Amino acid sequence: MKVILANGSPKEKGCTYTALCEVAGALEKNGIETEIFWVGAKPIAGCIGCGACSKSGKCFVDDCVNVFVEKAKTADGFVFGSPVHYAAASGALTSFLDRAFYGKGAVFAGKPGAAVVSCRRGGASAAFDQLNKYFTINNMPVVSSQYWNQVHGNTPEEVKKDAEGMQTMRTLGNNMAWLLKCIEAGAAAGITFPEREPAVRTNFIR
Repeated sequence: MKVILANGSPKEKGCTYTALCEVAGALEKNGIETEIFWVGAKPIAGCIGCGACSKSGKCFVDDCVNVFVEKAKTADGFVFGSPVHYAAASGALTSFLDRAFYGKGAVFAGKPGAAVVSCRRGGASAAFDQLNKYFTINNMPVVSSQYWNQVHGNTPEEVKKDAEGMQTMRTLGNNMAWLLKCIEAGAAAGITFPEREPAVRTNFIR
């Protein structure tokens, strides 16, 4: 089994990376393979809702989003990490997730997801709430921890001193490993992901 941890910070090995590494370490101790995927520091275009990805399976903007979606097809779980910018996830990660999920929900359905946020001081819970919405609209079990999945610090060294935050990251990794193994055991026993009804869309204005 494999979990991809996406680092949505423009800094490749900053505070968000430090938090994700703590989660990855716990996963690996439980026998789960991990990969940290950095979205990079280059501008990421937002989704324009053209629907091209629904037809081809790929976004017409050929960048790190398409690379990630290909990797996601064979992954079993996901952790998305972001720094807190103005009480929200980073603009780059927001654009990344909008395009990764739009028209490609089947890639993520039934696979556990978790969000991790890193802030200097405030805004963490708002950013955390924002990221969790991607999971709850795509049939993904949301993995929790002993507290909201956040760390505090202005540098990686400060983040490592956030003892409760680091413990929260380790608990998150342990909980995700447990859920992945439960899903694997269920599949071996013949319990499959529920068959979905055809989608119904109700517009409020007709």
